[in-house]
Amino acid sequence: MASYQTILVGTDGSPSSFRAVTAAAALASATDATLLLACAYLPMRERERAAAADALGELSYKVSGSTPADDALRAAREHAVAAGARKIELLAEEGDPVDALVSLAGRHGADLLVVGNRGLNSLAGRLLGSVPSAVSHRAGCDVLIVRTTSGR
Repeated sequence: MASYQTILVGTDGSPSSFRAVTAAAALASATDATLLLACAYLPMRERERAAAADALGELSYKVSGSTPADDALRAAREHAVAAGARKIELLAEEGDPVDALVSLAGRHGADLLVVGNRGLNSLAGRLLGSVPSAVSHRAGCDVLIVRTTSGR
């Protein structure tokens, strides 16, 4: 097995993605690698931001900008620590998930990119493409696709 120094794992805050985080964290722990937790986000349109501000008042910051991604990353850190990872960095990146993960892996010199398999077995994933499939074709490093769903 290759000795990985920097492992990047994508999360969107879903239970499925946290299973990929846990697997990546266990591997990072076993190899003493740095674990990069990454979450992509798209900026909120002005109309959506205004509606959220009206509906949420002073709590509207929770759904604007990178705040949802930051929240997902903090939750992912808890899973990573529980799985034994010691060196952890959080990365919120604006943009499409595939573009963000591939870009972050390159910029941070990741030698392993970990994603969950969600989307690979769905009709939409087969027709439109999925994050794990696209990442596996575009990444400049090893890719580990963790089975995070039943596949049925």
